[in-house]
Amino acid sequence: MKSKPRVFLSGFADESTSNKTIVEQFAVYAALGLQYYSIRFVNLGEGIKNVMKLTRADIQKIRQFQDEYGLNVSSLGSPIGKVKLEDTDDGTTNLYVPFEKYLDDVRLACDLAHALETKLIRGFSFYHPKDKDPNDYLNKTVDQLGKIAEICHRSDLTYGLEVEANLVGQNGLILADIYRQVNHPAMVLIFDGANIVMQGYNTLEVFEQYEAMKTGLGWLHIKDYVNPPGTDKEIISGVHVEEDKMSNFCPSDCGETGHEKIFRDLATILPTLEEKLKGRGLPGVFVDLEPHLKGGGQFGGFSGPDGMGVALRSLCKTLDFTGITYHLRDFGDVKAARGF
Repeated sequence: MKSKPRVFLSGFADESTSNKTIVEQFAVYAALGLQYYSIRFVNLGEGIKNVMKLTRADIQKIRQFQDEYGLNVSSLGSPIGKVKLEDTDDGTTNLYVPFEKYLDDVRLACDLAHALETKLIRGFSFYHPKDKDPNDYLNKTVDQLGKIAEICHRSDLTYGLEVEANLVGQNGLILADIYRQVNHPAMVLIFDGANIVMQGYNTLEVFEQYEAMKTGLGWLHIKDYVNPPGTDKEIISGVHVEEDKMSNFCPSDCGETGHEKIFRDLATILPTLEEKLKGRGLPGVFVDLEPHLKGGGQFGGFSGPDGMGVALRSLCKTLDFTGITYHLRDFGDVKAARGF
């Protein structure tokens, strides 16, 4: 009997608690039955730190807690690529870092990924000047991302490029073009439906962008969004989005992304995609919860422990309905985590 296609469930653990403490993050995720998490912000008792600021001592503590709670890192939720492409004053607060110097951050991200035993680094495609056409900045973006991918490749890691508003790769069509031009085995694409919907695109257009990204797909982020009544795509799309003011995030089974149709299509390519990712040292295809149910912005979001539970049940229901199985803990995992 042919087995059903399967994904590995994960999520941004920092969304489960407002103060980002490691114990609360891990307690929520273990209770939900998740074995994998993406690390982005963490509080180890000395305030909230971005993953890029972690010290060796911090990582040692995190790994001790991981062992206690039976968790593994699916991806390093880095902010790599969320800086200006050019040193221009465009009215935003985005930072500019000379690219050759910025590559030191990429190398640091690789070191952190190895220390946390993950093969994946989440990243972005740089900010072009506000209100300019992102297509005018493709050549420079492709050049820089190619160099980032090569550094990751030399470290036996994979760089995932997330679709997100205001970046050069702000929609699936542009991101797919970037992927084709970079043409590097260490770079894959991360689909996130809410990041497309919030720019004013409708469900049909989201699916078209997902299809464009399929060839380069590496993994998926799961959150959804509902545009207010009267939203006009022609007015919103391509215009700078005030991310911190977006407030209509919702579970994946009640937004405008159309996850059901996307998952049905995903099921047909999962065996091939899984084989590709296993070739890069991964267990399979990750589906990463990033719900933002109680708020989200440019560098993160919050759902709370209850929101994470709602988001996970919503995702599992849609996966069940579309015939995709998924990895959650079972009794064997619990016994193994406790050394039984």
